[in-house]
Amino acid sequence: MEFLVSNAIKTTMNDDQLLRYSRHILLPEIGVEGQDLIQQGRILIIGAGGLGSPAALFLASSGVGSITICDEDTVDLTNLQRQIIHTTSSIGMLKVESAKLSMKAINPNVHINAVARRASGAFLEQLVSEASIVLDCSDNFETRHAVNKACVKLKKPLVSGAAIKFDGQLTVFDPRHIESPCYQCLFPEENEVEETRCAVMGVFAPLVGIIGTAQASETLKLLANIGRTAAGKLMLFDALEMEWRSIKLNKDPHCSVCST
Repeated sequence: MEFLVSNAIKTTMNDDQLLRYSRHILLPEIGVEGQDLIQQGRILIIGAGGLGSPAALFLASSGVGSITICDEDTVDLTNLQRQIIHTTSSIGMLKVESAKLSMKAINPNVHINAVARRASGAFLEQLVSEASIVLDCSDNFETRHAVNKACVKLKKPLVSGAAIKFDGQLTVFDPRHIESPCYQCLFPEENEVEETRCAVMGVFAPLVGIIGTAQASETLKLLANIGRTAAGKLMLFDALEMEWRSIKLNKDPHCSVCST
């Protein structure tokens, strides 16, 4: 039901939603208009693990209208040290089904699409085409490059995060802007890069929370059209030193993915 707020601003939010999101609405940078934009958002999260957990929880609690979360894995005991969307009772469940339960428990108004399969090829492009913004919360270069190619092709903003041991990184690639670099510019697929996994190297539990939450923050800013995002820079976080560094990213004029 549509009604008036302050006799001037129209919104489709009901009384319960206005109360639920009131702390956002009180922020002049967001307000009713920004919250309406957040509720119209369609988000794709690739990965329901350490990064996807906090990102999904904050996006659901913030009122994003539709969230698709894609992961083919099941929950095991080693996940619970850092993947906060899952609980001990989730062990053995598909991660996306466990995540859906947690997200619905926080906000039953959000539409959750749980996709329990690997996103690749035409299926990945279909998921990306249906989204406003894509979050790469995966843990391997093959998936990261595939997601990047789909986002560049379909001109969808990509919020990328990574975390291993005590080191995290965050950036935003926005192919809607011609000057924006892409993931291929940063990590060329043809270069040999040693891939490190949490199962081998370990990861500091709060680190994935910090990076995943930052991904949610960048996503909400993009949806509400507020602030300045991390587009064009790589944010590096050292949890041991509690220190952020920023590195300027430039588009590779010879990039095989995004160069025109």
